[in-house]
Amino acid sequence: MRKILIAGNWKMYKTQAEAKAFLQSFLPHVENTDPARGIILCSPFTALDPMSQNLHGSRVRLGAQNIHWEEVGAYTGEVSGVMLKEIGVSYVIVGHSERRQYFGETDETVNLRLKAAQQYAITPILCVGETKAQRDAGETEAVILAQLKADLVGVDQSNLVIAYEPIWAIGTGDTCEATEANRVIGLIRAQLDNPDVPIQYGGSVKPSNVDEIMAQPEIDGALVGGASLEAGDFARIVNYE
Repeated sequence: MRKILIAGNWKMYKTQAEAKAFLQSFLPHVENTDPARGIILCSPFTALDPMSQNLHGSRVRLGAQNIHWEEVGAYTGEVSGVMLKEIGVSYVIVGHSERRQYFGETDETVNLRLKAAQQYAITPILCVGETKAQRDAGETEAVILAQLKADLVGVDQSNLVIAYEPIWAIGTGDTCEATEANRVIGLIRAQLDNPDVPIQYGGSVKPSNVDEIMAQPEIDGALVGGASLEAGDFARIVNYE
């Protein structure tokens, strides 16, 4: 049975005070949400500890935005699985296109981070997707299959979430057609050993399109960027119809 997971990726937004204010507004909106829907908030590292404290007893799970593959070491600016686990992190985003594009993330390091998360019983959310140039060149399938082949070596698919995020749709307002997202996600699922891995769609998900996206049979949730920053918008997405 595939899980439904709606995750908010706050990226480099929200101070600790802003995160607490968000929760005060957001949590009442999800008290009666379908219990079969998992809700995840992935905050910046500085907000993780206060988020953990304020989420205690709620149904919302805490996510981080990165994880290093070593437990300790001289890796300035990184954070390890043992550090994340200590403050109650349950999920972590790995391989987001912004990490790949701006910070030199490779399929090799993505693979290491995935396995590190699983070592600490943290569920990784693996992001895959193509650029506009790759899509226009008819390379969508080849790019994504290559990412999956390299990223998933030695990864336990019983503790995994995948997010299909077409790079050309992230933060642009240009959402992939729901039926096309469904097609690509079906292609991704066909490559997996475990067909029950939840596969999300990400890329300009917003209140106005979430119902159509979530009506697709292959789509198991959403990884939401900008629309997760406002409590009312994200609550509407979580409570899609």
